[in-house]
Amino acid sequence: MRTSKIQSMEISENVEVGNASRQKPMNVLNYITMSLILQIRDLLCPPKKVLSEVEITPGICVLDFGCGIGSYSIETAELLASSGKVFALDIHPLAVEDVSKTALKKRLTNLETILSDCETKLPSNSVDIILLYYVFNDLKNPDKVLRELHRVIKPQGILSFSEFRVEKISPGIAKTGLFQLQCKGNRTHTFMKTP
Repeated sequence: MRTSKIQSMEISENVEVGNASRQKPMNVLNYITMSLILQIRDLLCPPKKVLSEVEITPGICVLDFGCGIGSYSIETAELLASSGKVFALDIHPLAVEDVSKTALKKRLTNLETILSDCETKLPSNSVDIILLYYVFNDLKNPDKVLRELHRVIKPQGILSFSEFRVEKISPGIAKTGLFQLQCKGNRTHTFMKTP
């Protein structure tokens, strides 16, 4: 089956690419609207406050999966300074571009962007903390994403999860057998990688 190329101007939908199903980014107008909403969210609940529930310590490697406008990526890169690494992944080319521009403007040399709908292309067991914030409900294939996150996270790594209706979604993550719920914070749930 021949499929159309993923473009930033197309409406968010799923498309078959070869034998794999891929998710398309939302259209530009929806992205701009989402960006404005996320900026308001960040004013009401600053990223630093959310990240205070995660142990961001010097020298660690963090993956912000579904980074959007980069609220958590940028804040994490600033917290780590030059002693750690942040990978900001998003499906939308404009999101990746926005995060790159902000990192450049703030002179954050420890932040790298990844344009992808799932595969990180990071080495196995290479990430200390994964931030999975407010993107899970939008995933076309959450099981595939969780398998990829399980692959890249270190054996004692942390998956920090937040979503609208987090209490209803968290049990499903634990049921995959890939991650085990460790604790519930005010805004996030912390999972550990299972062997």
